[in-house]
Amino acid sequence: MSHAAPCPKGDGYRGIWYSNQPSNDRYRYKYSGGLGTYCAKHLPLACCAPQAGKTFFVYGGTKGLGVESPLLAMVSCYDHATGLVPRPTILMEKGTDDAHHNPTIALDDKGYVWVFVSSHGRDNGFIYRSDAPYSIEGFERIEQREFTYPQPWYMKGFGFLFLFTRYTGGRELYWRTSRDGLTWSEDRKHTGFAGHYQVSWTCGRRCGTAFNFHPPQGGLNARTNLYYIETDDYGATWRTAAGDALELPLASPSNPALVHDYQVEKRLVYMKDLNFDAQGRPVILYLVSQGYESGPENGPRVWTTARWTGSEWEMRPVTSSDHNYDTGCLHIEQDGAWRVIGPTEPGPQPYCTGGEVAMWTSSDRGATWRKVRDLTQGSPRNHTYVRRPVNAHPDFYAFWADGNALEPSDSRLYFTNRSGDSVRVLPETMSEDFEEPVVYEMPAR
Repeated sequence: MSHAAPCPKGDGYRGIWYSNQPSNDRYRYKYSGGLGTYCAKHLPLACCAPQAGKTFFVYGGTKGLGVESPLLAMVSCYDHATGLVPRPTILMEKGTDDAHHNPTIALDDKGYVWVFVSSHGRDNGFIYRSDAPYSIEGFERIEQREFTYPQPWYMKGFGFLFLFTRYTGGRELYWRTSRDGLTWSEDRKHTGFAGHYQVSWTCGRRCGTAFNFHPPQGGLNARTNLYYIETDDYGATWRTAAGDALELPLASPSNPALVHDYQVEKRLVYMKDLNFDAQGRPVILYLVSQGYESGPENGPRVWTTARWTGSEWEMRPVTSSDHNYDTGCLHIEQDGAWRVIGPTEPGPQPYCTGGEVAMWTSSDRGATWRKVRDLTQGSPRNHTYVRRPVNAHPDFYAFWADGNALEPSDSRLYFTNRSGDSVRVLPETMSEDFEEPVVYEMPAR
């Protein structure tokens, strides 16, 4: 563990640009763009602290276009009382251009800010803790080790339940626990049969995770099926949604955690979000498509929810969009309303990652959906990876980035309020220590 030290500050909010798997066609890449809030398997990226009146958040920043190894792990916060953001804190230079190394965040019950900076299949993942509660001025490095797609959950009255991936046989799913974040249990595998991507969330003392699998024929580009497991004793026991105890690790595609067999339907599954309804029952948000390549041939790409009714899983469509990596979030509110915020509309780079952001609501538990608002229109760059904060404040309800999906570009960072009638852009460059985010205005049509 290193000693805490003041961290340098950035002069504004600029996200990382990243691309993956050139496709050698008009769409250029399997996915690409402004990926400062990438990826869906990094959770959470923001946490609201009501005691401090702030929402703390992390993102992948950049040293600039054309700079070698530009990725910066960035930490900042939005002050709900003043409406200001500080100069963002540069936690570390990661030494890569790979947005898989983006950070995630957690707050403990004393208000300390914890940041988990991902590795990508190696041992250069890092855990940091702030040197004071509700502060982003200085951080101490707690640990360096292997973890990819970090999903740290601070469970009140217990400590950390940390879900992550290791490349031990493909992308296999693990967890570990810690009462104080300093001393950790051993890594324990919960699923490992050919490879997986997961999304998770908590509900009281329960933590659930939903995931797909990567079949031997086709691997991660053939990702399919939908699974769900949960624990209410911090990993001592894992169960299905029906409450049946599971023997771990899960080691076969055919197992009691299976929600739906999409492999037999020859359809791919892309994980997006997980939430719980008013009864504490899990609802999974994911996208189903016909193939992994960009372009219209593999449409429609259907945003879908799977809701546990108490006796069975109910799958229903939300809407469709034009790319497998269009990613948004699912809010389930106290009055029972479901709200999806994501880049569901075609953007300036069609059939590429992201698009224009819209808000959809359902008042009948996902049976029908209505688009209530376009949050962006006429943009020069696609908007990508809309993320949901923990304990989301109505004024900072979702958080995302933009970027040109066809070529390296600048990237801005955005957030919206719950109604979607106030979208703000974090200041790209700052001359003061604290500044107000800029109001986003749609161009006249």
